Amino acid sequence: MNAPIIDPLQGDFPEVIEEYLEHGVMKCIAFNRRGTLLAAGCSDGSCIIWDFETRGIAKELRDKDCIVAITSVCWSKYGHRILVSAADRSLTLWDVMKGEKISRTTLQQTPLQARLHPGSTPSLCLACPLSSAPMIVDLNTGSTTVLPVSDPDTGNGAAPPSRNKFSDGSLPFTPTAACFNKYGDIVYVGNSKGEILVVDYKSIQVRAMVPISGATVIKNIVFSRNGQYLLTNSNDRTIRIYENLLPLKDGLKTLDNINETVDGLDGVEKLKAVGSKCLTLFREFQDSITKVHWKAPCFSGDGEWVIGGSASKGEHKIYIWDRAGHLVKILEGPKEALIDLAWHPVHPIVVSVSLTGLIYIWAKDYTENWSAFAPDFKELEENEEYVEREDEFDLIPETEKVKESDVNEDDEVDIVTVDKDSAFSDSDMSEEELCFLPAIPSPDIPEAPEKCMESLSKLVESNNSGSPLSEEGEPNGRAMNHASSPLEEDAGGTRVKRKRKPSEKGLELQAEKVRKPLKSSGSRSSKLKNKSVVDHDTGNGLYGDDVSDDDN
Repeated sequence: MNAPIIDPLQGDFPEVIEEYLEHGVMKCIAFNRRGTLLAAGCSDGSCIIWDFETRGIAKELRDKDCIVAITSVCWSKYGHRILVSAADRSLTLWDVMKGEKISRTTLQQTPLQARLHPGSTPSLCLACPLSSAPMIVDLNTGSTTVLPVSDPDTGNGAAPPSRNKFSDGSLPFTPTAACFNKYGDIVYVGNSKGEILVVDYKSIQVRAMVPISGATVIKNIVFSRNGQYLLTNSNDRTIRIYENLLPLKDGLKTLDNINETVDGLDGVEKLKAVGSKCLTLFREFQDSITKVHWKAPCFSGDGEWVIGGSASKGEHKIYIWDRAGHLVKILEGPKEALIDLAWHPVHPIVVSVSLTGLIYIWAKDYTENWSAFAPDFKELEENEEYVEREDEFDLIPETEKVKESDVNEDDEVDIVTVDKDSAFSDSDMSEEELCFLPAIPSPDIPEAPEKCMESLSKLVESNNSGSPLSEEGEPNGRAMNHASSPLEEDAGGTRVKRKRKPSEKGLELQAEKVRKPLKSSGSRSSKLKNKSVVDHDTGNGLYGDDVSDDDN
């Protein structure tokens, strides 16, 4: 689609399912920084990397020691590493280009989510286990540092007390959400009491606290791409957006300055006073009618849109809000539960994962409006006669002869330097970014002669029965051959027109025609038979059975 002819008044959000990806049972997804590669964790322990431009599989990362489901995948900043967490309590760091395992760490609990440090050379990750507090894991040494999930008065680093206990006397666990800020110097932790803790993970200290109305469990916490907004998803069925008041860099120094200005308060009250100067509530999103729980909410690439998937069983609904708080679109997919969501970093594309393991790609349904960018462009209802000017089609019109070009034709045109994208202005270019993976062609497997004869017989039977060859359709109406990779599809989306083959009777007539050459003065019946054969070859619907044998 050409960008100049797209109507700018249309909403910049997806609307329909463009196509879907299928490979095993996929559980979780993550885009790289540029959105050119899509990583998907599968239920068999493998990690599939899709080339999002061609919709083909670029690489498969498989660890023989891991045969359980993947719980999360995370790219490094420049795309050279992938961190994979699995249900066997392991954290595995992969080299994407080489397809080799760099390190493997086993935790005491199953990590539900793991995120690499946003630095250019990550060796630290933030893991959120199922039954313990979030922890910082050193992937080189395997050492872990447990982060506090409550204020110091309740107990530093310990889970909040609970009234109920399991039958064995152990305390029940509540999964805790956490994330790095944009530059990775601060960790934001959401606990089960409805509090956002601003934690200095190096000194393992809570520097600020922001209580959430409702005081319910925080299930998700994530920053926008530019680091200016923080999103939380709570058990009270509400998605909240907070504006980050701290600077993107040197946030800890700012916290020290704020801490010095707060006098007369101690303990929790002082943490709340500092927290009020770190985050401020910006918007709240919820479905006031259905009161649905939300699954995997996140921001768009530019931070202008917020999406959340319905956590109800048996429905695949995606809600889209603008940052002003208005619900602009509800995307309804197949009758399959939604388990993960991701918005493309650059384009208005949303990728969702269903319970059956399919990845659905939601894209915008573009409509061309030529007059949107050219006010003097006139769309005609029907053809009109046009009278051209005298010099309109001259090589050098008279109107341009007067003007002298200011362009120096001897200057060299730079076609190598790439303009800096504003969406990636934080790139320090200290390391070359990995955007694409080289394609590795797979050799064709020769078919056995028996299979060729079998397929030929089936083709003849289908021609005799008169049923045309059919292809399985995608949800959007495009054909997709599931036995082959998406690379083998026609790039333009067009189908190859199949040439109809003659029936057995037609083949017999052609063979008889070769054995008995026609005489120059053939009878009228012979001409009629020849005409029927020609008509059959050209697809006019006349067969040899319709011709009488009266020539003898």
